[in-house]
Amino acid sequence: MLKPVRVPEIPEADQTPLVRGLVGIIEEQAKQLRQQEELIGQLKDEIAVLKGERKRPRFKASGMEEKAGQEKASEAGDKKRAGSEKRSKTQRLEIHEERVIAPEAIPAGSRFKGYEDYVVQGLIIRAHNTRYRLERWQAPAGDTLLGKLPEAVRGQHFSPGLQGYILYQYYHAHVTRPLLLEQLREWGVDISAGQIERILNEGKERFHQEKAMILRVGLEVSEYLTVDDTGARHQGQNGYTTQLGTEHFAWFESTPTKDRINFLSLLQGGAPSYVINAQVLQYLQEQKLPKGPWEQLKNSTTRVFEGAEQWQAHLRALNFTTKRHIRIATEGALLGALRQRGIPETLALISDDAGQFNVLTHGLCWVHAERLIHQLLPLNEQHREDQQAIRAQVWDFYADLKKYKQAPSAEKKVELDQRFDEIFTTKTRFETLNQVLKRLHRNKAELLLVLERPEVPLHTNDSERDIRDYVKKRKVSGGTRSDLGRRCRDTFQSQKDLSQARGVLLGVPP
Repeated sequence: MLKPVRVPEIPEADQTPLVRGLVGIIEEQAKQLRQQEELIGQLKDEIAVLKGERKRPRFKASGMEEKAGQEKASEAGDKKRAGSEKRSKTQRLEIHEERVIAPEAIPAGSRFKGYEDYVVQGLIIRAHNTRYRLERWQAPAGDTLLGKLPEAVRGQHFSPGLQGYILYQYYHAHVTRPLLLEQLREWGVDISAGQIERILNEGKERFHQEKAMILRVGLEVSEYLTVDDTGARHQGQNGYTTQLGTEHFAWFESTPTKDRINFLSLLQGGAPSYVINAQVLQYLQEQKLPKGPWEQLKNSTTRVFEGAEQWQAHLRALNFTTKRHIRIATEGALLGALRQRGIPETLALISDDAGQFNVLTHGLCWVHAERLIHQLLPLNEQHREDQQAIRAQVWDFYADLKKYKQAPSAEKKVELDQRFDEIFTTKTRFETLNQVLKRLHRNKAELLLVLERPEVPLHTNDSERDIRDYVKKRKVSGGTRSDLGRRCRDTFQSQKDLSQARGVLLGVPP
């Protein structure tokens, strides 16, 4: 570990602009050294894993969200420990078998007084093979009549239950293909690695259609979405997986890029159309598209374009060659198509401040915002005191925002708005902290979206949780090799949360 950089306390009279500038440079260099040290540590972790050793302990999380929740519970007078309410552990169990056991010796004259139940849970795992013997008959006319297989097993040599188990183990429980193959063979199932591969990836069109419905219905009924992305290698190349959803659903899609054009295409389900309308022209002006290209798009006779090929051909016909102009025009046309599909401008997108998500009504995650302060490296005791003081104010402010969500009022809205300015315009003795506070203050409208829209969340914890499960799958099974495999991974990851909410087994056809 690098030796901490210590900046001595500088008297107020000596803090000239030059001195403050030099201290800022020292703080920035210390920050870069810390980032490099963290990167080296991550590389050491990867080497340690390859050598079968343990990783370093993780950086402690902020705890702001947990503290705010504890305060809410204490104010409500809830002193009970989580899970302390007792319930019958066997009351709702489905009973599959009953055995009546009488006493070993019953004296003459005894009276029967009913039963005393004692429930034992168990699980039966064994191969169950069915032979269908199709009767063959010959009609008087010479025609051959043959019995028909049940529809669920036509063209299949593995039952729907077994196929559902394989899907559940691989996509939900993150069991790898080799372990799954070994497990099934130990239980007496005669199956090959290729057959498991086909069960995992082929013939899943019904599930892909349901995934498309998840997004379509989710956009129709949701007032907000939380969004996030993570890396996802495909065919040996770096790619990205984007997640969007609410506490009720999650939807995943993997693509080679993660820019704003890609995200706007995903909001259309991955099959984008392009529309030029008044809202689009206003967006182009806001993005400072030059007047010449703007006039060309305004005077276009064709207003709707189905697919990227038609849109790109139109831009070529208008002689759009500058990458920036093409990007801005494409973003605007995609936004126009979203409006035409019924997605309102008021749909709130809550993110970690990644630029590609800054569309429609954008809000920011408070947990990520506070993390910028939490991860600063103080260089002396003054810096540490100021950092802790600001963090304490932010934590209290966050707790009050959560209370506001439960009971909004005009008076509280004005008070919180003023408190925000007071906190994030504070001048501290920590120059790097001052710059972070300025950055957060510039994002005031997005951080305080909850004052106008109390229904939106203050954080992206749901997305973080959902995408963490996707990362776990990626770490266990690696990247995808085929387009079909990537599509299935996205589909079943999308269905996992929905299946849990509906209380059904992932991968088992209804």
